[in-house]
Amino acid sequence: MTEENSRNDNFFISCYRTLMDFMKLKKIYCIGIGGIGVSAVARWARHNDIAVSGSDIVASDLTRALEAEGIGVIIGHAPENVPDDADLAVYTPAVEKDHIERKAAKKKKIPQLSYPEFLGLLSEKKFTIAVTGTHGKSTVTALIGLMLQEAGFDPTVFVGSLVPQLEHGNVRVGHSNFLVVEACEHQGNMRHIRPNIAVVTYIEPDHLDFYRDLKHEIKVYQEFVDELPKDGVLIRSADDYGCQQLKWKGETRVFGKESEKMNVGVPGAFNVRNAVAASIAAALVGVPKPVIERVAAEFRGIWRRFEKVGERDGAIIYSDYGHHPTAIRETMKMVRELYPKRRVILVFQPHQHNRTKNLFTEFVDALSRAPVDVLVLNEIYDVAGREEDKDHDVTSKKLADAVLRLVRPGGLAQDGRKVAYTATLDETESWLRANMKKDDVVVIMGAGDIDIVARKLV
Repeated sequence: MTEENSRNDNFFISCYRTLMDFMKLKKIYCIGIGGIGVSAVARWARHNDIAVSGSDIVASDLTRALEAEGIGVIIGHAPENVPDDADLAVYTPAVEKDHIERKAAKKKKIPQLSYPEFLGLLSEKKFTIAVTGTHGKSTVTALIGLMLQEAGFDPTVFVGSLVPQLEHGNVRVGHSNFLVVEACEHQGNMRHIRPNIAVVTYIEPDHLDFYRDLKHEIKVYQEFVDELPKDGVLIRSADDYGCQQLKWKGETRVFGKESEKMNVGVPGAFNVRNAVAASIAAALVGVPKPVIERVAAEFRGIWRRFEKVGERDGAIIYSDYGHHPTAIRETMKMVRELYPKRRVILVFQPHQHNRTKNLFTEFVDALSRAPVDVLVLNEIYDVAGREEDKDHDVTSKKLADAVLRLVRPGGLAQDGRKVAYTATLDETESWLRANMKKDDVVVIMGAGDIDIVARKLV
């Protein structure tokens, strides 16, 4: 979606809104089925007795899991993959209009929806709790879904991650009128959702390949909030500047410092904040307080959100999805509090050249102040279709050099603390194998493919 195009100008969306009931669908084809969002649609379809298949460019753990569940997966894209009799094609937003399978679907007159558009239409038919924001939205969405599930509300839940406690990992297929969705903010995609309750966790500069600046970002979030019905509720952070700018004429609830009082089964003050935000949403729809408290206390976290992957020769290995300066600061502060006397190694893979370039100063500040003993910077993860040549002048080597030039009390660039640069995942793995020691705590962080290293080490 672009600024020039309204979200309502898609012919197929208007057709579906007026002519088709989702539950009358017989066959769905998924383009980019290995993605976290589109795979959730595939699972939703299968468990609603809708025939479903799809394709992706490479095989992965997720595509293999889908195949094991009885969902047809084709590796490689081709026009002939698209079934002639499909009622709907759902595609990941990373797939452009000229993709060969999208063109094939158009030629076969098959309606097409992006994953956010699909969620948007589904939200029009249900009482929807939508969670968005720069940080924490996956955890908050998971917690709300689990709270409603434990209270017997039988919700449908879509999460942009894998949740061990949630049926089918990234989706729960319920049969009630309740829908809980993670609303991705990239390209303003949360605006497709029609929420009854909107939860906004943080609004910080990010996705600057789409947002011009923080002011523009706040404007787009406001458009999302404006879709609330008259009796809708906005839940927002009381402490975050961006969230404070949101205006809603109806009921508004806030969460903030009081969150420290809540017992949560995963560490970190930010997770306590997440749980409080979730508890407000759950309470609004009638989930009893004892259920809310029990779910929060028993919450085991989600995939790649400070996930303990395992151990190697006495060193503990964590994998974390953090890819923003704020995530670095908050996560590593928590790690140091958990392990005050252990050597901490942070392995960070920046995600996207554009983000790294636009937030370069912020990344240098966060990394140089990080309370760790060793920093390893892997080369930037290049996101296909979302990068411009002009942004490739920024590298992780330049980031490492900038960190080394700073001297901060308690930070990295002093007292002989090490800053290393690795150009590839193989180099990162080799460096860790050669340098890890017993009792080290290794945090492998980034939204790209750096998680591969964590899995290979244990």
